[in-house]
Amino acid sequence: MDTTAAIAIRLTRLTETSLIVHWFTGAHGLVKTVAKGARRSRSPFAGKLDLFFGGEISFSRSRGGELHTLREVSILDWREGLRKSYSSTLLAAYCCQLLESAVEPEHSEPELHDLLRRALDHLDAAPASLRALRHFETELARLLGVSHERSPAEISLRDALGTLPASRKELLERLGPL
Repeated sequence: MDTTAAIAIRLTRLTETSLIVHWFTGAHGLVKTVAKGARRSRSPFAGKLDLFFGGEISFSRSRGGELHTLREVSILDWREGLRKSYSSTLLAAYCCQLLESAVEPEHSEPELHDLLRRALDHLDAAPASLRALRHFETELARLLGVSHERSPAEISLRDALGTLPASRKELLERLGPL
C-alpha cells in the first residue's frame, strides 16, 4: 500500500455507490483511484472526497491497470474559501485541468504538486485574479521547460499541449481585460 500527500483534482461517478477520484501527488504524480462505496451515507469516505481537498491518501496498486483502490483519506486542507467565489472555483478547476493535460499518469512531479498546492492555497485566501492566472501559467511553462522569453506563457503552453482548457475563455471574461 502506498501513502502520499495528494490533492483531489477530478471526481467521476463509477457506479451507484463508487467514485473514481483523480489525485495529483508529489510522490506519484497523477494517480487514479476507485473509492468503493464512497457514495454511501455511512462510507468511511463520506465528506472527505471533493474537488481541491488536500491531504494524505493510502491506496493499493492495481496489478494490471492504472485504476488503483483508495483505502484511506485524511483531509488536511478543506479549502472552503475558494468555494465562496465562482471565479476562484473556476480558476482552481482551470489549474487542475491544465496540469492534468500536461503530465503523464504516475510520473513523480513534486515541483508541479507544490505549484498546484500553492495556487489552491492562494485562491483559498484571496480572490481569483488575472495575475494569479498568469503566474500559474508562467510557472507551469517554466517547470515544464516550454517557456520562451519572447512569447507569453499561455502561447508556450498551447503550443506544447496542443490546446488550453476551454474554461480559460470564461476566466478571461470574468477576470477582466489583459
